[in-house]
Amino acid sequence: MSQNVISLRVSDEMKDRLDQLAAATRRPRSFLAQEALAEYLDRHGWQIAAIDEAVVAAGDGQFASHEAVADWLVSWGTEHEKQPPVAGGAAKRAR
Repeated sequence: MSQNVISLRVSDEMKDRLDQLAAATRRPRSFLAQEALAEYLDRHGWQIAAIDEAVVAAGDGQFASHEAVADWLVSWGTEHEKQPPVAGGAAKRAR
């Protein structure tokens, strides 16, 4: 796998923390920065994909309407608590 060089600006405090961690772990700063970036991308990449899928699903009407969810929530803790609304139970919104 080829590797590319990027540069970024960090505060003095962040650089000092990175230097301390590099010394403590006997790893180069570049290794630690690459590991941190990979973890960040893994952690946040799935969120973007999930949001994109949800937007498509909502556009296709695969969601419970606000009214159905609100009606269900109002029933919580009452003698007549309702079942959770189901996706697609409401009419599609006009586009």
